[in-house]
Amino acid sequence: MVDAYMTGLVKERKIPGAVLIVQQQERRLFSGNYGAYTAEDGSEQVILSNTLFDLASLTKVVATLPAILLLMSRNQVYITDPVQTYLPDFKYPLITIQHLLQHCSGLPADLTPVVKRQQHKRDILQEVLTSDVVWQPNEQVQYSDLGMIILGKVIEKVTGISLKSFVEQEIFKPWGMHHTCFQLPVHRRMLAASTEMVAGQFVQGIVHDEKAFLLDGIAGSAGLFSCVEDLAKYAEIWLGIKQQSVIPYEWLELAYTKTFKTRGLGFEVWGGDEASFCFGRRWSKGSFGHTGFTGTSIWMDPVKKAFVILLTNAVHYGRNTNMGRIREKLHTMIYEKLLI
Repeated sequence: MVDAYMTGLVKERKIPGAVLIVQQQERRLFSGNYGAYTAEDGSEQVILSNTLFDLASLTKVVATLPAILLLMSRNQVYITDPVQTYLPDFKYPLITIQHLLQHCSGLPADLTPVVKRQQHKRDILQEVLTSDVVWQPNEQVQYSDLGMIILGKVIEKVTGISLKSFVEQEIFKPWGMHHTCFQLPVHRRMLAASTEMVAGQFVQGIVHDEKAFLLDGIAGSAGLFSCVEDLAKYAEIWLGIKQQSVIPYEWLELAYTKTFKTRGLGFEVWGGDEASFCFGRRWSKGSFGHTGFTGTSIWMDPVKKAFVILLTNAVHYGRNTNMGRIREKLHTMIYEKLLI
């Protein structure tokens, strides 16, 4: 049924293609790859199980979140610290690391005016640091790219190296995520599913997100490329299915148990009573995950010890995708038909 649904989505041109993994404990319940895409050179390329995808906002929880948790576990950063402790140019003394992680800092969702790829003269970081808040801290959840860009810069300030270098050395390498990185080298770009058409050519192996693009492909909010098996390793670690010694497990657990409304630290957390939810309403209360604008998502259930990794390049057909509805239907189907 899941296979037929995925095949139908491609056939009906709802998505160009996808890679999907469903796992519970150590049992792989489902895996499949579907469809194809038009590469930068105009050729048709089939999506394989090892195809790389632009993770978009999954970067926030796959790179930025574990990096900041690692620094917290080493007592190099404290969750209640004001952002100004690390970035004195940031103008709000009451906004803390926790506010940024829980998307309740009061910062707006995005920059105004909206960033375009060709605006090379815009100083994105300066604009982010000097953005006006739209709410007071802890007033409400306002999902914000800006807060995560700032966290990326906090990580760089504390470690003295780039976010790219820190997460690749300290997180991805020890976790066995060898195909996950910022700034895909030129020779690996053709392994990535292309995203959107820009100026008559599909963007392939270069970040789709405009702010991350103008930040040279490295940002706390977007920029990562990865494949489904690397993200399965990530999910196994987060759910305690696989052991590791990088970040103590209690810190990983904190990310989905320390909540403010619908947000953990970085993650969206299912509270069990929201009227609608893009991952469906069947999953255990406390299940958590994240989405990415390109069409990517990770969903994890700490009660069932189960996870779903869905990687698509839905924006290949344009930005007006129906990924919210697709995700809801798919994850409900997976819960009802595949989980034990």
